[in-house]
Amino acid sequence: MLFQRLVVFLAAGIFVSSAIAQKIVAPPGWKLTWHDEFNGRDGSSPDPKKWVYDLGGSGWYNHELETYTARTKNVRMERGNLVIEAHREDFTGVDGKPQHFTSARLKTLGRFAQQYGRFEARIKIPQGRGAWPAFWMEGVSAAQVKWPACGEIDIMENIPKDPGRVYSTLHGPGFGASSLLQARHDLPEGQKLADDFHVYAVEWSKEKMTFFLDGAAYGSMVLDTPEHGRDLPFDQPFFMILNLAVGGDWPGPPDASTQFPLRMLVDYVRVYAKKN
Repeated sequence: MLFQRLVVFLAAGIFVSSAIAQKIVAPPGWKLTWHDEFNGRDGSSPDPKKWVYDLGGSGWYNHELETYTARTKNVRMERGNLVIEAHREDFTGVDGKPQHFTSARLKTLGRFAQQYGRFEARIKIPQGRGAWPAFWMEGVSAAQVKWPACGEIDIMENIPKDPGRVYSTLHGPGFGASSLLQARHDLPEGQKLADDFHVYAVEWSKEKMTFFLDGAAYGSMVLDTPEHGRDLPFDQPFFMILNLAVGGDWPGPPDASTQFPLRMLVDYVRVYAKKN
């Protein structure tokens, strides 16, 4: 009887795992190369085989106000989502810099990187003055060269003054913060990105990058022509980053109207490569 129950249990486990796997249907012409569905136990940390953390409160080149931590108060799994939660609290991080806000920033550096493909995440962003959610990537050369020489691909950024707008931006030598290659997309008037989950994606090839919101393309940037007059650093693998910043040069600081904690929910992150 014990053996039979064990067999039934194992079979059920295989069935559940198969059912979860079958939910991931690759877009036509693509094959899945990496993913995280964030289906771990509630309150647990993200998979350390897939994610590492940026820690501290150095301002992150943007005069941001948060200290990034690895505490489950700031980053955890919950009901099938990754939760990145920003709090208003006094906290001194590992770098010894005291700040008045905490949050989290995860990356796949050293765990996964890919050159070209489709990178997508289903995310529900927070709304509030000072909130700066992002899903983005940097080149693996970031360990050797300074930004923006390593390259940056911002798949999704949002700032409070534009609640219905997604920003997608490329950074590299000669086109950093003051000179951008950028695409934008606005929801219908009155709608906010924070109202629901949305799928943010980029399809990246040697020739161009195309950005998508919920499956609809809204901007392409050509990479293989000399018209930009710049050295484009997109000929290397890139790793992914998820974070929720507080304040900074672009979104501005939180104010009395900002309701903490701010919560960024990530249902999944998936990466595909073109089929041969």
